[in-house]
Amino acid sequence: MNIDIIPIKQLENGGEIMGKILTKIAVVICLLMLPFASAQANERKSYEMPRTEVAPIQESGTDRQYELYIKLPEDYAENTDARYPVIYTTDAEVHMDMLSGSTEFLMPEVIVVGISWQKNLGDERENASRFRDYSFVKHNNAELQERFHFGQASNHLSFIRNQVIKYVETNYRADPDERSYFGYSMGGGFGTFVLLSEPDTFKHYILGSPSRYQRAIDFFDDLEAKTAVQHKGQSANVFVSI
Repeated sequence: MNIDIIPIKQLENGGEIMGKILTKIAVVICLLMLPFASAQANERKSYEMPRTEVAPIQESGTDRQYELYIKLPEDYAENTDARYPVIYTTDAEVHMDMLSGSTEFLMPEVIVVGISWQKNLGDERENASRFRDYSFVKHNNAELQERFHFGQASNHLSFIRNQVIKYVETNYRADPDERSYFGYSMGGGFGTFVLLSEPDTFKHYILGSPSRYQRAIDFFDDLEAKTAVQHKGQSANVFVSI
């Protein structure tokens, strides 16, 4: 598998290797690197952001309910023959506003899709599902493992590949050859997991301060060794910010 990791200075000077689209996305990531704490679709409803819809979606085989925040380009309704690149982001509740505001003028002709945390968690903290969905190893603290169920990234990846992306590309004029992923912190670690597990899920990966504790590093080393032959010849553009 070929992975191009481009220094930020090279991107600022034109980024010819990664092309015009990822050069613009790299500018967006610089604006987004702020401190960060911590399919069944029903009728769509409006979201408090221009040209944005909310699409409820339930993970197949479970009762886990999520929402997709889908922001369309300004000319989407008029240019009915056009297909648009899509930027997918996890942690949508904290990233959607920043990503939307940044792309509004830098990349106006792009669809932005935010994937929410699980919505029907009862009394659990609002972002509890991210610890389960974005992590790829179990926690070594038994009490925390029992509460948050760490290590289910593979399930969430299947949900995104088989339901989220399918929903977006079925219902919107999305270009399947121009998918990008943006994740930060645990979302960046999840993006690394996607990159090494199913690299063809996205063409561009923007990974902001991905989780890099020793167990994660060991896991990724083992995963890459297992999947390298399978993914030989595949390529991806990767931008990492630490």
